[in-house]
Amino acid sequence: MSEYDAEKDTCEPSENIIEKFEDESKRYKISEWQAGWNITNAIQGMFVVSFPYAVLQGGYWTLLAIIVVAYICCHTGKILVECLYEEDRYGQKIRVHCSYVDIANSVFGPRFGGRIVNVAQMIELLMTCILYILLCGDLILGCFRETGSPLDLSSWIMISAAFLLPCAFLQTLKSVSWFSFWCTVAHLVINAIILVYCFSRINDWKWSEVQVSINIWTFPISLGVVVFSYTSQIFVPTLEGNLIDRQKFNCMMHWTHFAAAVFKALFAYIGFLTFGNNTKEFITNNLPRIFRITVNLFFILKALLSYPLPYFASVELLAESFFKGRPKTLFPVCIDNEKSLKVWAVILRLLLVLSTMLMAIFIPHFSLLMGLIGSFTGTMLSLIWPCYFHLYLKGKTMSWYAKLFDVIIIILGLLCLGIGIYYSGSALIRSYSGLPPDPHTPRIPYHSG
Repeated sequence: MSEYDAEKDTCEPSENIIEKFEDESKRYKISEWQAGWNITNAIQGMFVVSFPYAVLQGGYWTLLAIIVVAYICCHTGKILVECLYEEDRYGQKIRVHCSYVDIANSVFGPRFGGRIVNVAQMIELLMTCILYILLCGDLILGCFRETGSPLDLSSWIMISAAFLLPCAFLQTLKSVSWFSFWCTVAHLVINAIILVYCFSRINDWKWSEVQVSINIWTFPISLGVVVFSYTSQIFVPTLEGNLIDRQKFNCMMHWTHFAAAVFKALFAYIGFLTFGNNTKEFITNNLPRIFRITVNLFFILKALLSYPLPYFASVELLAESFFKGRPKTLFPVCIDNEKSLKVWAVILRLLLVLSTMLMAIFIPHFSLLMGLIGSFTGTMLSLIWPCYFHLYLKGKTMSWYAKLFDVIIIILGLLCLGIGIYYSGSALIRSYSGLPPDPHTPRIPYHSG
């Protein structure tokens, strides 16, 4: 071997080393189907159980909102990913940002941009985790409605949280994707059971009870529920970055949002037609005892399987913000040299699960809380910021109608933000006082669920 060949052999990795590196990296990559399960988990989540109740509050306008918001959120998810890329002088796209926070830093500046978006994302993710645990407790309680529950809501919430403690050991998005897959399977079983029961009562459907007019006191609540149910933008940059074939990202967004819109609208409409003005906050509580217990058990399973996705995303955000090691952050990294979690990191993750449990115990009124959250963080993360970032970073190369569409979404987002916070906040305050959300309803005690 010549001196040149020896130097080349030493400095350049062999084909075997390259192949080994590529195989190692693919172990942590996900397919478009796995990404789709995660998006489906986010936008077909537990909140579909409250959609017939949203139709009770918003009538046909809720059904229209379900379709329109799905299209808009699919669009904002795709343009958010566009903001991750820039074109080089040869017209090739290069990924220059790796997260929502990175985009915010380039638009708002590194001092405040990332922090603002980080806080909004953490609120959204942690409140989603809280709502999943709260829903578990409420559904278990619903199984004992006739016979009386041996435990109260707080106790069932604590028992549910015990099953979520292993989430503290999750380290890869690929593992989370499998939870999302089985979550989707449970979702399909639930839908089949409820829809079969609804169609068995088709002769009693209450067509005339669906509202055409808008009740200004209740429709913003249902609109907030709809917006909050489509908030997958938090996960989109990470999912796209972990795809084996990023060219299939847009296709994945199209079929997941189309399926979500069609199903949610049909489920909400058929569910409301079956029970009419007697539709409860959770439609499962309208079902006969045997159906209700069966569906509730599957919903509990679905809630437990839905929890890992927002939990894992919140843990990753906290690690990125506070646990990258000095001098970048205040605290050391959570992973040791063998790529295992350090003991203190596992303890902190367990404490995060327990903190969501404690907040679930003290925060009732599921749908009203969803409406309030969706009106603020959901609207900013799903509608306003993606369009603003897109205009700021890509405005010079956009057509006038693309700019107009983004501006319209921003205006709609601001309207949803202002109206939703006011009316959802008012409804939540009234509910804590034992009053109905609508101040024009007679003053009788109001109970959620």
